[in-house]
Amino acid sequence: MEKEKHMTLYQARLACLLSNNISLPFQGWWLLSNKVELTTAAIIANCLVFLIGYSVFRGANKQKHVFKKDPKAPIWGSPPKVIGGKLLASGYWGIARHCNYLGDLLLASSFSLPCGISSVVPYFYPIYLLILLIWRERRDEARCAEKYKDVWAEYRKLVPYRILPYVY
Repeated sequence: MEKEKHMTLYQARLACLLSNNISLPFQGWWLLSNKVELTTAAIIANCLVFLIGYSVFRGANKQKHVFKKDPKAPIWGSPPKVIGGKLLASGYWGIARHCNYLGDLLLASSFSLPCGISSVVPYFYPIYLLILLIWRERRDEARCAEKYKDVWAEYRKLVPYRILPYVY
């Protein structure tokens, strides 16, 4: 049974590696093959999507890293809120349980937005990533529920959103 599980994870990782390498050039191919003119406002908006995505992704991961090194280190200038002595519920991690995934999705979208909206082809990667991260988030939720038990239930009550606050 363990070998079958291992093979499934190996196959999933291989599929992820192959699909990322195949799908990332779609935006460049699209822009080379299609004339897309962006307004200054669209360029600025896309840059903001990228910067917000990068800030959320890196900021959330840094907060988690700092918390693991020093659980008493301030988060956004305040002492961290910790559930059960194990789970960070401050900063980005007090907004959504998998907030780093939101940053990842915004970054992926920013690579496709310059292609315009005339086709779904350049959006293959962010759509693929959305499906992958929702699947991963649900798997993580099940693992955390098993690992942390009542502490995880308390964390879920305190931080009700999974990836996107007020939506999911």
